[in-house]
Amino acid sequence: MSERLPLSAERIQQMLAHSPFIEFLKLEVVSVAPERTEIVMRAPLRPEFERGRGSGQWHGGPIAAIIDTVGDYALVMLLGRPLPTINFRVDYLRPAINTALIATARVRRNGRSVGVVDVDIANEAGILLAIGRASYATA
Repeated sequence: MSERLPLSAERIQQMLAHSPFIEFLKLEVVSVAPERTEIVMRAPLRPEFERGRGSGQWHGGPIAAIIDTVGDYALVMLLGRPLPTINFRVDYLRPAINTALIATARVRRNGRSVGVVDVDIANEAGILLAIGRASYATA
């Protein structure tokens, strides 16, 4: 049985629960815009994600994991299945403190063998905190 593409926000939200690690991130699909090849997710700050206990500052590791995951699901929205990451990078622009993160992923290339996605991470006030780019195997 093939899924109807592009996938809906509800279907993507269900798929996020299939991985215990991704489920731990507590990502919430905010919006999907297949016509713009864009997906937006929200990640709440959790104590496990803090750089230092009680600091309210996000550790870079969870931010990187969110970028990789939301980037992957931008392509999942179009292709209907999770994809392995080929390459990944992140630039941290400023600290994320006492805020949920808003991740906006835009597909730059959806090729036969490789997909490329750019991800912006902002705080709840819309200030850009980090940017990432990842490539995924689409074959």
